[in-house]
Amino acid sequence: MDPDWLPFHPQPSRPLFRVPPGSVDAHCHVFGPGDSFPFAPERRYTPCDASAAQLFALRDLLGFEHNVIVQATCHGADNRALVDGLERANGKARGVATVRESVTDKELAALDAAGVRGVRFNFVRRLVDTTPPETLAAIARRVAALGWHVVIYFEAADLPDLYDFFASLPTTVVVDHMGRPDVTRPVDGPEFGLFLRLMAEHSNIWSKVTCPERLSKSGPPGYADVVPFARRVVEQFPDRVLWGTDWPHPNLKSYMPDDGKLVDFVPLIAPTPDLQRKLLVDNPHRLYWTR
Repeated sequence: MDPDWLPFHPQPSRPLFRVPPGSVDAHCHVFGPGDSFPFAPERRYTPCDASAAQLFALRDLLGFEHNVIVQATCHGADNRALVDGLERANGKARGVATVRESVTDKELAALDAAGVRGVRFNFVRRLVDTTPPETLAAIARRVAALGWHVVIYFEAADLPDLYDFFASLPTTVVVDHMGRPDVTRPVDGPEFGLFLRLMAEHSNIWSKVTCPERLSKSGPPGYADVVPFARRVVEQFPDRVLWGTDWPHPNLKSYMPDDGKLVDFVPLIAPTPDLQRKLLVDNPHRLYWTR
């Protein structure tokens, strides 16, 4: 692990908020263990080991029943750790992989059989080298034929340049962390307004209302400056939102969040039982478990 980064919280608390039955942690990771699943040589960071067994123990502690495990850049396009986690989950997890243009139909079929239902495109330059849009579009067309979706990770300042490309993708598109808005700016301002317009004009675009610990300037326990942004997305697009812990929280250097307290963020952004059920149960099951 990089020496100036933190491992995940050693003793997360049990949340005060009780999630509804069937709830899905729709954004989390497995890392390594490095001895079994080495990290990619081209990686920009080295995380702590975070095994599938540890993830599933956290799932049970927090009251969730399912996980969506997302491939992170530290493993590149080597999805073996992800597939191992899916196989250990006994049907309780689905996955989002990273693939290159050279991926074969046989490899895609094997990922599909393991439970992968999407691919992730990362546009955060500090984490990964950018891939030409035409290459990503070709991958998107191939996975659309499988019924998969595309997950996109970008920062708000880059959305104007990427807007047309995102709008052109031929399948369901899920945005990580609301496109990482600058929460010091107004929720009604032009920057976040562009993201809301992207969702409003394109019914295939969803959003994860995740990672207040990455976005907040005010910090825990309530992440009050993030709440208006996430609540706006949940209330405006209740059938196209997802939530997840982001465990084990790679790249955090100042503090490590308590995952139980992150679950207590949910009723602040989804204040009614109906919104909570859509966010945690109905939407992720519709996207990941309908076949």
